[in-house]
Amino acid sequence: MTILVTGARGNVARALVGQLLDSGHEVRAAGRDPGRARLPGGVAVVAADLARPGSWDVALEGVTKAFLYAGTAGLGGFLSRAGGLTQVVLLSASGADPASADAITRAHGEAEEAVRKSGIAWTFLRPGGFAANRLLWAGSVRGGVVRDPFPSSHSALIHEADIAAVAACALTSSGHGGAAYELTGPESLTVREQASLIGRAAGRAVVVEAQDLDDYRRELTAAFEARGLGRVGSAEVIEARIRRLAALVDRPQPTTGTVREVTGRPARSFAEWAADHAGDFR
Repeated sequence: MTILVTGARGNVARALVGQLLDSGHEVRAAGRDPGRARLPGGVAVVAADLARPGSWDVALEGVTKAFLYAGTAGLGGFLSRAGGLTQVVLLSASGADPASADAITRAHGEAEEAVRKSGIAWTFLRPGGFAANRLLWAGSVRGGVVRDPFPSSHSALIHEADIAAVAACALTSSGHGGAAYELTGPESLTVREQASLIGRAAGRAVVVEAQDLDDYRRELTAAFEARGLGRVGSAEVIEARIRRLAALVDRPQPTTGTVREVTGRPARSFAEWAADHAGDFR
């Protein structure tokens, strides 16, 4: 049985590939730029892009299960060519709903709907927020100052290794078909608290300063472009993100125990994530 892991450059995909290999499973990875995947040696990495359905024929050969990111562009074309798949584990988002007014939850809901309509058995992973997104602070942390428009905004960010662990369980054990797993870290922390923990792990003092919203919008737009997402639709997603952050100012985000329930071990704390990535901030 070969398991296909898409989005080979992503933090969750890399963690998942490593965990599947450690468990003795045959893995194939796919992404738009295989040369930048940074995966363990011996892993077959093929070039494939959801925007080009024909590019998946080689990636899907002999594959029975797949891990997908919830990009909607080209997802239907991919699923229509995936006749050999018996299961899809989709990385979605908390609150996913195709009818949502929120651009982020709507896009993920549309991706879930496409998978449901495919007729392939599915499992949806719905994290509330990725700890790995804090890697965008790396340059700022090195300078000792993190700028954020909502320093008192809360989030229960989850370690990418925990998302990967839930995905691995869903792909390699029974009982996960039709499940939609809401995933969070074990604690809700403010931006200031997160920056402090990263600074402690990296061995430097970090100050958080309030950031102008227009500056924040420009930074997020640049991040979209750096990931090859362009400007199309990004403005709506950025405004949705801003509304979310504003709504969580001084309001702890609810947490779930799903990681423990599925994997048998508790979710890693944000302090553990910061320690694991300390080198990225030095």
